[in-house]
Parts: sequence; structure tokens; C-alpha cells
Amino acid sequence: MNDNQIKSISKFLSLILRHSPDTIRLQLDTHGWADVATLLRQCHAHGKRFSFAELEEVVRSNDKQRFEFNEDKTRIRANQGHSLNIETDLPVTAPPEFLYHGTVGRFVGAIRNSGLQKMNRQHVHLTADRHTAEQVGGRRGAPVVLSVRSGDMHRDGYTFFLSANNVWLTDAVPPQYIQ
Repeated sequence: MNDNQIKSISKFLSLILRHSPDTIRLQLDTHGWADVATLLRQCHAHGKRFSFAELEEVVRSNDKQRFEFNEDKTRIRANQGHSLNIETDLPVTAPPEFLYHGTVGRFVGAIRNSGLQKMNRQHVHLTADRHTAEQVGGRRGAPVVLSVRSGDMHRDGYTFFLSANNVWLTDAVPPQYIQ
């Protein structure tokens, strides 16, 4: 399988497992898990054909580790990024003193006024790695990296979760915590 095929399947899985499982008439449980056999069957029925081995390759090789299998690989889910209402089974976790968020210049004014909002997602996504924030911001133009005083937020009562692929999640970041 070449990189373009992997990318195509990964994008399709993001659509299905994060935003719109009804596109292929797939049911997710309350924690976002889908039955792998049903996923493959429904993908095939809707013209997106790939094998279990190819699915394993996509999950294994995804640079951001967006997806995970359960232990026996009978179920799969997206690690974060849902616009669906998914119950995260992640424990509240104390963040490092600073986390980062990548964006582009055209959004900075709104962020300074309103802070970081989850918009159509379930959480605001942050990273402990400045380089990752640059990459995320660079997807839509020249990146702007914002520093979030997450340690102060946590001490002030805001909750944080750490996803399986090391993305920090919170409900919102008020502007006073952004540098």
C-alpha cells in the first residue's frame, strides 16, 4: 500500500470515526468504539474497499496516532477530535506548566478576544510540543504558535485530559491564559 492509499483511508476513517459514522450507517458506542468487522463491511458496501491488514497498517503508521484498536483488534476508535458527543474515558490529568496551540494569523484577533474555543469539536486540542503546534498551524498557512499557561489554568480549576496519542484536551482556554 502506498502513502496516498494510506492517507486516503486515514482521512476516510477520520470522517467516519470522528464526525459522521452515519455516512456508512455505522454505530459507535458511547466511548466512540466501532466493531471492526462491521466497519469493514460498511466501508465496502459504500465503495471504500480495504482489508483488515490495510486497516492495521493505517492505524500503525499514522504519524499522529489518530486511531487505536482494543487489545484483540475487534474494535477501533479515534483517539480524539470528535465533533460527535463521545464519552471520553480519560482521567483528569494535571498538565505541564505550558502547552501550545497552532493556528494561523487570521484567527489570532478572535482568539485574543474570546480565547480558544472547541467550536464544532468536543475539546480544544493542545500539545506539549511546540514543533507539533507549528505543524498543526502550518496546515492552513504561516503558523502562529500560542503558548497556554495550562499550569495556571489547572490550579484555577480547569480540567485537562491526555489522549492516548498525547494530545491534551480541555473545554476552552480563556484569553487571559494565552501568550
